[in-house]
Amino acid sequence: MGISQSQNLKTDPEERQRPYGVRVSLLSGDPFRKLVGPEWHRLHWYATAAERDAQLAEMSRRHLYSRSGDKPALRFEKVENLVESHGI
Repeated sequence: MGISQSQNLKTDPEERQRPYGVRVSLLSGDPFRKLVGPEWHRLHWYATAAERDAQLAEMSRRHLYSRSGDKPALRFEKVENLVESHGI
């Protein structure tokens, strides 16, 4: 029998390494930067490069309900924690 609420499991953060990431930041001309600051960014970490790439494709795609003239105002960059991925 499987676990019905797997998000409630307690796992040790050191036990599960997530060396592959995506940095989400705002484009330079975005007016929202005045509210959150020019250095705002958010990092999302994943266990494998394939998982990261799949999520990056999902994050950066055009939203289903976007208007025809809407353009994404976010920049997505692949990042990697070399200490966790290669032991450097």
